[in-house]
Amino acid sequence: MAVHPRAGTPARPEDLVDVPALLAAYADVHPDPSVAAQRVAFGTSGHRGSALTATFNDDHIAATSQAISEYRAQQGTDGPLFLGKDTHALSDPAWETAVEVFAANGVAVLVDSRDGWTPTPAVSHAILTYNRGRTSGLADGVVVTPSHNPPADGGFKYNPPDGGPAGTDATGWIAGRANELLENGLEDVQRVPLARAERAGYDFLDTYVGDLGSVVDLEAIRGSGLVLGADPLGGASVHYWGAIAERYGLDLTVVNPDVDPTFGFMTLDWDGKIRMDCSSPYAMASLVAQKEKYVVATGNDADSDRHGIVTRDAGLMNPNHYLAVAIGYLYGNRPGWPGGAAVGKTAVSSSMIDRVAADLGRELVEVPVGFKWFVPGLRDGSIAFGGEESAGASFLRTDGSPWTTDKDGIILALLASEITARTGKTPSQHYGELTERFGNPSYARIDVACSREDKAKLGKLSASDVTATELAGEPITARLTEAPGNGAALGGLKVTTENGWFAARPSGTEDVYKVYAESFLGPEHLARIQEEAQQVVKGALA
Repeated sequence: MAVHPRAGTPARPEDLVDVPALLAAYADVHPDPSVAAQRVAFGTSGHRGSALTATFNDDHIAATSQAISEYRAQQGTDGPLFLGKDTHALSDPAWETAVEVFAANGVAVLVDSRDGWTPTPAVSHAILTYNRGRTSGLADGVVVTPSHNPPADGGFKYNPPDGGPAGTDATGWIAGRANELLENGLEDVQRVPLARAERAGYDFLDTYVGDLGSVVDLEAIRGSGLVLGADPLGGASVHYWGAIAERYGLDLTVVNPDVDPTFGFMTLDWDGKIRMDCSSPYAMASLVAQKEKYVVATGNDADSDRHGIVTRDAGLMNPNHYLAVAIGYLYGNRPGWPGGAAVGKTAVSSSMIDRVAADLGRELVEVPVGFKWFVPGLRDGSIAFGGEESAGASFLRTDGSPWTTDKDGIILALLASEITARTGKTPSQHYGELTERFGNPSYARIDVACSREDKAKLGKLSASDVTATELAGEPITARLTEAPGNGAALGGLKVTTENGWFAARPSGTEDVYKVYAESFLGPEHLARIQEEAQQVVKGALA
């Protein structure tokens, strides 16, 4: 991927979205449901788009909210719906649309009593807290967020009563019904004006922050006196971090307390766009530049479901590195966790996690990309930690019960401070020890141009389509089109050897496929894997 010449530098006025034009487009632009790109489509984290491209407008959200109302009625979900939003400009009007439609459908809507922003994990936590011990009248939720996406984007995602991201059965039904409603000119959408739309308040912040001691050792952090920094990147966690510092007596500075719908305080990401990606060294450049001020500093994306860990000794950690450290630490320091609880990882996460799990004597559950695959295990305790290579993870409370079943960037950020406080070593120092024991892997992702026809083929390959026997000089040990942890389709291909692997997955938005690859034999071997992976894929598609 070519890096933009201004990547990592402060945004300029010409980089900023025209917020009034964006908001006007949300109300005034009407999508054409006969155009595929303008229909409702749920990816791994809900429907996303921009009002400026007719992909995230009032019509989309009205139709989707109506579809969710009908879906939850069909499923017998008749408890309250927790409704949260992040700080993207489109989140406010989309939230208002959702309130109007849900209220008209008789849904008991619970919104933030402080009239503020709500991190994704706070919504998941609220759903699980409300539903604990209940067998009827169960709650669910919606978060209005496009996560780390650029400022012109909006997003809308549904969390059913299990608290996690909705599965494909639910999202497929909801998207299908929403598109029917668009095609029918929204005739069947029920809606009342916002002023008459009933909703009740719920203190997401106090409930979530007050319960953090059940999942992270905040006393150890406070007692250590560590100097900490937290950068919300202008997102929904902005008031949460101040409340955490005050309630638990932490020496923690909210590095940037500003909220601005243009996100004009950001440094540009790798492609020259503003993107609140806390795992990107370019988007996190301003926090990394301040690393000497803090023993540990952390970042979250706009809805706080992702984490970025910055240490004084190493700067921004690679997400895969931190996941491996977190797993090694947690399974050795949570005696209340179930003894047989497995480690959850996605198929494109580092094999360092495999080696750490084997050393711990824990089963490894490898699933396709998407946090939804961890939800059942986190709920019943059969998985104590689930993590994605894209810096999203969650884990059980200290007593082994579920905390959230959606990604939680706040507890992963706090865990970095707990690790440092209790061990005297930063997470990056711990990762250095892991490499001494298990090797130092090289990991990268590249994009390869691909036709739409071949993208479709790649998503439907079978293992028998791969005829290659070697990869980068090593015998192939596995050819996978299904995840070994749950048998679910990978939506692509993974090929492994003793010291390396690659996974190829079609992009959902561009005419490329993504090649994730890793080698424990160094960068040159990684480059060879990446090159030969393209030949393996070409042969399988032939």
